[in-house]
Amino acid sequence: MKHTRLAAVIGTAAITAAGLAAIAGCGATAKGPAAAAAPAGPAYSYYRSMMGRLSGGSAGSMMGGTSNSWMMGGTGYRWMMGGLAAPAWMRGHALPGFMTGTSRDPGKIMGRLWANAPGPRVSPGQAATLGSQIPADATVSRAQHQITFSGSSVRLAVVASPAGGPDETFRVAGMTDPTIVVKAGTLVTVQVVNADPSTAHGLVITASGARSSWMPMMTARPAFTGSAVWFLGNPTSAGMHAGTISFTASTPGIYRYLCPVPGHVQKGMTGTFTVSGTT
Repeated sequence: MKHTRLAAVIGTAAITAAGLAAIAGCGATAKGPAAAAAPAGPAYSYYRSMMGRLSGGSAGSMMGGTSNSWMMGGTGYRWMMGGLAAPAWMRGHALPGFMTGTSRDPGKIMGRLWANAPGPRVSPGQAATLGSQIPADATVSRAQHQITFSGSSVRLAVVASPAGGPDETFRVAGMTDPTIVVKAGTLVTVQVVNADPSTAHGLVITASGARSSWMPMMTARPAFTGSAVWFLGNPTSAGMHAGTISFTASTPGIYRYLCPVPGHVQKGMTGTFTVSGTT
């Protein structure tokens, strides 16, 4: 893809809201916007380098005005790593026409851009094991298509677009998009792996039980602080990108887990996340 077209895609507010968060492919634990002060390390350096190149070295020109230059700094980075919501000025925008057809997938662009981002990786064999293993303190009902946790601290793995399919789905404990049930107050740690060879994927627990819109990053506010890893880039010879999120499922209710890449929910990358009132 030519640089000019990439710049046009990345340069719109909607694509930035829906796609540039791919830097979460660095694999760091997602943080809320009130997290630490100035970010540092290779993930942040990669982010600034990529954003600088795509914006022609000017943060203001990338978004069409200097008022959005925060995106180059720590505030924008922390939001893109799984902050609580898209900034208000991003809402209400639409994708450019050539990106809205059913055959087009912004995740393919983002997957390539962040394929070489730093961060944890796993091998294809490890991904297959993670996608099929039953976590501790879990009861699996294949008849109900549900996995229920009884402990106050749980760990599970979610593999996006696993080998052997179905494509554009999540695999958890050997099941496709199962219902996940935890008790209120549970500390939940999720390892997310992108096994798709050509498309970025991520995971967010949304604040609404309803199905997401085509652009989840604009509308699907994370239900709990830290419950989002927006995007993981394409696998490379170094392995598959893996990101870890950790959050407390504090409020009983019925939520959804989904992939925030535009259009992926509609393709099947979503499931129910239930927090029961039982403590």
